[in-house]
Amino acid sequence: MARFAFLLLTIGLTACSVPPAAAPVANAAQVAQAPGVGGALPTSGSGRPEPVTLWQDGDIFHLVARLIESARARVMVEMYELGRRDLVSALGAAYARGVAVQVITDPTVNASRRSAVLLDQLQVPERVYPVDDVRHQIDHVKLLIADGEAVVGGMNWGAHSSRNHDYVLETHAPSEIARLARIFAQDWDLAGGHPAPLAPAPSEIGQTAPGEEIRAMLQGALGRARVRVLAEVYTFTDPQILAGLAAAHRRGSVVRVLLDPNQPYNRHAYAVLSSSGVAVRWYPVPKGALLHAKIGLFDGVLILGSANWTLSGLGVNHELDIETQDPHAVSVYSSRFDSDWTKSAGG
Repeated sequence: MARFAFLLLTIGLTACSVPPAAAPVANAAQVAQAPGVGGALPTSGSGRPEPVTLWQDGDIFHLVARLIESARARVMVEMYELGRRDLVSALGAAYARGVAVQVITDPTVNASRRSAVLLDQLQVPERVYPVDDVRHQIDHVKLLIADGEAVVGGMNWGAHSSRNHDYVLETHAPSEIARLARIFAQDWDLAGGHPAPLAPAPSEIGQTAPGEEIRAMLQGALGRARVRVLAEVYTFTDPQILAGLAAAHRRGSVVRVLLDPNQPYNRHAYAVLSSSGVAVRWYPVPKGALLHAKIGLFDGVLILGSANWTLSGLGVNHELDIETQDPHAVSVYSSRFDSDWTKSAGG
């Protein structure tokens, strides 16, 4: 019955779906050789295994589609904005071929509510994260686990998200996959009425609400940085992180920050950073797009994810970030940041 329901709904989804804006999905060999994207080195600078790859902008959806379509055992998705009907259809196809699919969405986003209805029609198990309305909380996580791989970052799966400047990290590291799966299980249980928050644990994975792991991750890396801090942030208002950037500048680090000019909250951050001597510029956002990234490079430590650098992002919302010291990921981000910085303006 599930397969029959899927076939019927897929016909409708195909007729009205938003087509992917990017080129066809590359195979594994093509991905490994793609300029500026593939081929993460097998170990980090510290020598520990860290098979990761940094993905950017619309190419992120090549990765997402490939992982869902190739999954054979499990697919777990937790997504703030789920609005791409091609991906909803792909989740239904995975479930119809016997993959254990679970999806968590945020109830405050219209597109996600509509997608939850479609998932129900496809009989895909889905739950709604029970946000705390009193605290104006959202489930801002962007997570995909497919078999033994995971994707963590800032990119929503909205109908127009591929236009945005954003990043995700693909990881194969078993310890990271295990932690991410436990966080997903924590959220799935909470959405089912059985809260059991995970205790903080030493990890490259950080979450907010429960806990303040992302704030600790950012402040720790920022406090240790001695050479450079390069950040691109969609919304930036947190006073402690602002103070930390100013302190890094005072001790001699090269500190550069790119902000989205269309976010009015960023005006104050721009003024504070500029008055502190920190180099800050406005990213030239194309019409209809966003600088949606939440990413920082602190010497050789790269941290990215869903959390904006705000009081809500670091203390109220449910958020998910990941850090890596992988030299290839660091190099890819550093090169992209240099390009973004060159074409950005001050004032």
